[in-house]
Amino acid sequence: MKQPYMRGSKRKKSRFRSFILLLIVLAAIAYLVMNRLPNNNHITPFYAKLDKPVFYQGEAYKSSALGSKEAMKLPLGLIAEWIDPAVRSEASGNSVILTTEQAVVRLQADKATASRNLKEIPLVTPMTKQEKEYYVPVSVLKELYGIQVREDEVTGAVSLFNPGEKIRWGTFRGKEGGELRSGSSIRNPITGSLEDGERVMIWGEQNGWYKVQQTGGRAGFVKASLVTEEKGEEIPEFQPPAAKPRWKPQGKLNMTWEHVVTATPKTASIPEMPGLNVVSPTWFHLADEKGTIKNQADSDYIKWAHGRNYQIWALFDNSFEPKMTGKALESYETRLNMINQLLSFAKQYNLQGINIDFENMNKSDGPNLVQFVREMAPLFHERGLILSIDVTAKSGSDAWSRVYDRPALAAAVDYMMLMAYDEHWASSPKSGSVASLPWVERSLKQILDEDKVPPSKLVLGIPFYTRIWTEEQKDDGTKVSSKAVFMEKPRKIIEEKGLTPEFREDTGQNYVEYKEDGKLNRIWLEDETSVKARLEIVSKYKLAGVASWRRGFEEPAIWKVIADALQ
Repeated sequence: MKQPYMRGSKRKKSRFRSFILLLIVLAAIAYLVMNRLPNNNHITPFYAKLDKPVFYQGEAYKSSALGSKEAMKLPLGLIAEWIDPAVRSEASGNSVILTTEQAVVRLQADKATASRNLKEIPLVTPMTKQEKEYYVPVSVLKELYGIQVREDEVTGAVSLFNPGEKIRWGTFRGKEGGELRSGSSIRNPITGSLEDGERVMIWGEQNGWYKVQQTGGRAGFVKASLVTEEKGEEIPEFQPPAAKPRWKPQGKLNMTWEHVVTATPKTASIPEMPGLNVVSPTWFHLADEKGTIKNQADSDYIKWAHGRNYQIWALFDNSFEPKMTGKALESYETRLNMINQLLSFAKQYNLQGINIDFENMNKSDGPNLVQFVREMAPLFHERGLILSIDVTAKSGSDAWSRVYDRPALAAAVDYMMLMAYDEHWASSPKSGSVASLPWVERSLKQILDEDKVPPSKLVLGIPFYTRIWTEEQKDDGTKVSSKAVFMEKPRKIIEEKGLTPEFREDTGQNYVEYKEDGKLNRIWLEDETSVKARLEIVSKYKLAGVASWRRGFEEPAIWKVIADALQ
């Protein structure tokens, strides 16, 4: 009874399977056919609608250039993207500031002159501002960065090239297949066309297609087999004027900070310091939001230092006042006020450099600190002055660590001093070393490896002080307090109490502890052992040298230890 039904059901299923198979085959054929057929749709690239498009490596910028030839101007956004990411605009002065190793240039909208290294220079055409965008004269950019700008006589399109850039040239060969496409496939729409024998710039290769650009500006993809590559071209390297030679130590840098509170110490009380080559007295302090600098320089100290052939790199700090610092750094005028005063002090006191020590800042002011240093460097280097800056070890603190853009700062200065101490600080809730050797090495490696600061610029800051930690047991736990002491103090305690220092592998330092009035006192010693270990780190990583905080805290014998290690 059921057999005829079963046979009919099987026939229906067979026909359904055949139908599905046919659909699959037809879809596959359609897919193959469609992908072999070229897309004949034409599209107009956005840059074809611009009056004067600008191209770099086959890419067009979103907005047009202004003017032509020597009167041409490029938009600021383009400069930041393709020439110098550090270019800066400031609405307060309606200005743009360009900085290189050799120059700091400030332009103001519609002004016929610019300032270059504090000197007024005439402009071929002034900088202008349109719809919130600044347009900078090409003549300034050529002189400052050595760029090349080629303007097509027919289309007016502009091609931009940076110094040292290599251009691949080719010639299109073919009467057919000369369509420029938006991508590396015949399925991409057409953006333009090439003529047989037309020369093009080649900016890359993808899936057997070249990304090319016509001299008239239009860019797109064409089959690589249709382009014959020719001799390439290299844009000449830029050779800016050489900076004035600056002092370099014979061997390693050996600097010490001279801490000045109310008056510079009397030089008659300062012992000999063999091997020392730089002193950095803390003479200059930010005094107000306008950038006024408090000056504590001392002529007798200057004579004493120069009489011993010491370089003087006077320290300039921000008084550790974040709000005042932020205001002083936020505009070109206030930054320039500080720079001019420091240049004047350097000339007046025959200084050889400045050491910047800006600490306890708002993280948001970090970029302004970089700008300050970038503006400062060419003006100092033009006069043969050394510029250095102090930074802390890396940590999660915005005010004391993350405010520093160490790679950008290192690029501008001659030396970067890593203040590798205060691992455990004065009010630390836990007692510990001022700077254990493993912590110092980790901090150093972070800056070398993560921030790529060159070891030839990095100076290891070493402490000449330690802390006596006092731990007292209370009902609610251990109360910890500390006081900073010179190297001499722990030595005397050891002698008076008959203590025997114990070398601690975990810190790389000698350690003592003793009880007094029912309280435990602990000292991680700074002595010849710890100083030698720090100097081994300097040698291991081929650093520029050491900077010690501070003169007067050390035992006299330490200077020979440092001198011997740095030879």
